[in-house]
Amino acid sequence: MGKKSAITVNAEYYCLRALCALVNAVPYRIAMAIARGLANLMVGVFRFKRKRTLSRLSSVFPEKSHAELVAIAKASLANILQTGVEMMRAPKLDRAWMEKYVVDGLGYKKKLQSYVDEGKGVVIMVPHSGNWYMAAWSMAKYGLPLFAIAARQSNPKIDAWMKRQYGDIDVLDRGSSRTLVDIKNKLESGRAFAILPDLRVKQPDVEVDFLGGKANVSHAGALFAVRCGCPIVVAAMRREGGRHIYAHLATLRPDPSAQDRKAEAERLTREAMAILDKEVREHPGHWFWYNKRWILQPVKKPLGI
Repeated sequence: MGKKSAITVNAEYYCLRALCALVNAVPYRIAMAIARGLANLMVGVFRFKRKRTLSRLSSVFPEKSHAELVAIAKASLANILQTGVEMMRAPKLDRAWMEKYVVDGLGYKKKLQSYVDEGKGVVIMVPHSGNWYMAAWSMAKYGLPLFAIAARQSNPKIDAWMKRQYGDIDVLDRGSSRTLVDIKNKLESGRAFAILPDLRVKQPDVEVDFLGGKANVSHAGALFAVRCGCPIVVAAMRREGGRHIYAHLATLRPDPSAQDRKAEAERLTREAMAILDKEVREHPGHWFWYNKRWILQPVKKPLGI
């Protein structure tokens, strides 16, 4: 991808800032209602990526009716749009806001803090479901020493804007030569590493059964837990009744006697993905079905293999 011109960079950035101003001018509940209405319109009337999305859904839920699949697609797109609204309003989401819209956030922070207090850090795996950003924002607002990684945006001004929106979360650049070392050091200093499992890595990694097919998943998050001897928390955040609810799905611990670290990381990755598969099936309207890099597409094998 070539470098963007200054005109393109500024045009994209100021369009984003104008949209942010509009979203922030509207009361929160109204903005969220508009996002839901827009999702219904996009799926029901304009048929936004509808054929592809319904095909994905029907392959996972063949027992569901067409009307049920459409309802899931609408809920999924609404979650995406509402996440966008909250990203644009992120600087306003203070602790008082969290106490109003996040159910027992402080209680869950204390649970995660208990793992941090063991002194080896904790890896928190959260899927592309509900609002994964809110899970991190709220924990950071309650004082959990949280860090994450994120890819650089192609537009440098939008990249800087997103880093500001992350607020209290310490965000490392994905792909930096220092990132892997920094992650290990931060975990060993007793911090919490929030990671979205990469479900569509380009090179063959860990093949797992997921949503009725095979997914190629990165084992990197689990490998950090194995190397540091820290637990892995598998969790999700759901939207229910206009509020955010934490779902603690499992706590996995590496086997300290495992001789092969990579094999142990692969085992933990498969176990975590089985848990996430169950979560998606039980709450399909929260999952990101619109991801353009569909996780069940086959990985391209190198020539000669």
